[in-house]
Amino acid sequence: MSTLAAPRIRRTAQNIQFTHNVSRRVNDVKVYPVLSPQGATIIIYGHENGVTLLWRGGRRFKPSKPKHAPTPAEKRNGAASDDSVMIIDSDEDEPAAQSNGNIAFVDKPEFEDEVADEPYPEIIQTLDLSLGTAGLHVAVLPMPPAAADDAAWGGSELLKEKLIFAVSCANTEVYLFTLPLTPPSPESKARPELRSGLLAGKPGSGVWGESMVLLGGQSKSSRGLALTLIKSKPPSPSLSTDTRGRQSVVTSKPRAVVTAHNLEASGTLRLWDVSLDLKVGVAPSPIEPFQTEYLPSPLSSISFNTTHMTQLLTVFNSHAVRIYDYAAPSITPDELSTGPFPSQGSWLLSLYPPFARNSTQRKPVVDAAWISHGRAILVLLADGMWGIWDVDGASPSGTTVLGKSNSGIVGAAITSFSVSGYIEGTSPLRAGPPEEKARMSGDFVPMTPHSRKDAQASLSSSAIPYSRLASTNGGISVVAHPVSGAIGTEESVALWIGSADHVCVIPGINSFWSAQTRRSSGGGVNLFSGAQPTRMVKLHDLNVGLLGERCCGVNAVVDLAKAKAKGETKNDGGLGVEVLISGETRLVALRGAEDGPGRKIGGVVGRRRFLGDANSGLNNAIIVHPRPEPASKLSFNLNSNKFGSVRGTLFRRPSEDGVPDDGGRASVANLPTRSRAGLAFAETISVAADRTGDATVRNVENEMLELMDIDRSLADLEDMRDSGAKRVFFEDYA
Repeated sequence: MSTLAAPRIRRTAQNIQFTHNVSRRVNDVKVYPVLSPQGATIIIYGHENGVTLLWRGGRRFKPSKPKHAPTPAEKRNGAASDDSVMIIDSDEDEPAAQSNGNIAFVDKPEFEDEVADEPYPEIIQTLDLSLGTAGLHVAVLPMPPAAADDAAWGGSELLKEKLIFAVSCANTEVYLFTLPLTPPSPESKARPELRSGLLAGKPGSGVWGESMVLLGGQSKSSRGLALTLIKSKPPSPSLSTDTRGRQSVVTSKPRAVVTAHNLEASGTLRLWDVSLDLKVGVAPSPIEPFQTEYLPSPLSSISFNTTHMTQLLTVFNSHAVRIYDYAAPSITPDELSTGPFPSQGSWLLSLYPPFARNSTQRKPVVDAAWISHGRAILVLLADGMWGIWDVDGASPSGTTVLGKSNSGIVGAAITSFSVSGYIEGTSPLRAGPPEEKARMSGDFVPMTPHSRKDAQASLSSSAIPYSRLASTNGGISVVAHPVSGAIGTEESVALWIGSADHVCVIPGINSFWSAQTRRSSGGGVNLFSGAQPTRMVKLHDLNVGLLGERCCGVNAVVDLAKAKAKGETKNDGGLGVEVLISGETRLVALRGAEDGPGRKIGGVVGRRRFLGDANSGLNNAIIVHPRPEPASKLSFNLNSNKFGSVRGTLFRRPSEDGVPDDGGRASVANLPTRSRAGLAFAETISVAADRTGDATVRNVENEMLELMDIDRSLADLEDMRDSGAKRVFFEDYA
């Protein structure tokens, strides 16, 4: 079963966090877009010894049946007579292999009929692929999430049975793996041949039904990977004839394109064309790249387009975001060249970020990703700014950066955003050095060597923060909500910058984009209203789930089972997706709370619920006794009035017979008493402590409930603050 312990669960007012501790240092985490046949989500992460696959959720394995050992009586009835017959054929090797016991193991896992009703999806199986070196980066297909039966993306039927991913290692090697979607059964992992040696279950041996292809041609380790499929063409009508004279239709084989970038020279981009019609085991020889592009500067991330599969989005950290098409030749193709793709691709478009404040440098780009199904680009800058470039007319207004009606290219190819904004809480990233005030404001300051030196220092200091922000970490994860029969589906975006304090989720990027456009045009749109969420939701209290570790990556995951149960993608105000946050040695799965203030956008975060509240909907508290009836109140005399004063003026103290007892001082007037602050109440404390009788006369529980009622009333008044009703209170000080 699973090698991971049960997760640590923490519930907040906004979300629920499930922390899984792993035994290795995590380098990169990716979520495979296709579910396994039994409904599990496949998580792939690289570590210092290779790569590990986790099957999370879905139906569990059935309990293994105990093996029935044959009795001596059964052997006497026929087993001995069968064993006495042995056929040896020296011309063929297969019977000899079978006689030695080297029969290929066929894994037939059995699962339960229904998914177990658990509060969280547990990890039902793990699989370690030891590569002998660290797995630095993992790449999966950029296809929309789908079940195993609906995974024919790009016309490839192979995706219904196999999962495809690429791994780059620290020893400059890149591997392309294919594995069965079905998790291996516990019986498969407990085979005796796997215990024969440490290398018995190494990747490429075929014991897990995997195939491994080595991609060569690099001299340095890769800094990023991307993977896509080549869209298969319909089968040609040509026929092929085999040795027996039978004819069959020639069909196109599925192929994949893998790209990687590293720090060779000033930056190098390589692309490999790999056939997916592979046999189980290791490919005989490494595959060389079909294109090698030398870059003017290193890249920080790459990603393929989900619709136009030949377009690659490349991010130059300090320069721009550029689109590369490996199928569009930049020069006239050579007639002698052979192959499905040209030797060199072409750069289609360069998108430049805006300039920094009081500086001649552009803002560094943290990450960029395709949105709106490859028709637009969402970019995240190092100062917390985000922006959307509309490349193919995906905005609600219908204008593009290359359109004639409203061109976004201004001057020296500076591309403006369709909409932009800042992430909440990132203002310290944009705060520059304090500017020195002029000594004589409004007067002419003569240029002297000293003033010239100060001016140069101020200009250079204004650019220091943005050069420092060039090393800011962050990322963007985009996932589509699958809807059967829908043309344009909604997408959710999870982005983070710096640390776990700045992790945000956009439940619906199309609705968010439309609301931002109407807001910028002066339409007066309320971002907290509407059927679908139209604002960016910031996640809180993530450092507790990470247990002090730094945030290393964020992935957005769609719950397909919940989406199919709803039958639509409309969101009721929650996150809409599950967020997988990777730490150094931990994986935190975060989902929106099904109830509570964090479920509705615009609700009061942190509103408390009280025991005994009938409208709270929380029935998990144990209340032994009902709320008691109010008892008679017991009061003690804590009055500070005292007969006597330090000023010498005394009050008459009445005696038992009604005659004032002035202690021989008859001249003292009996003045009226008035309240004064003092410590006279200490005289009655001992009386209250020595009081005997029933201790339950003072009902502490009743008093606490009354205080809680006051707090609840104050919270209700706080909720009605933004309801639109105006309540004015007047106080009379007369």
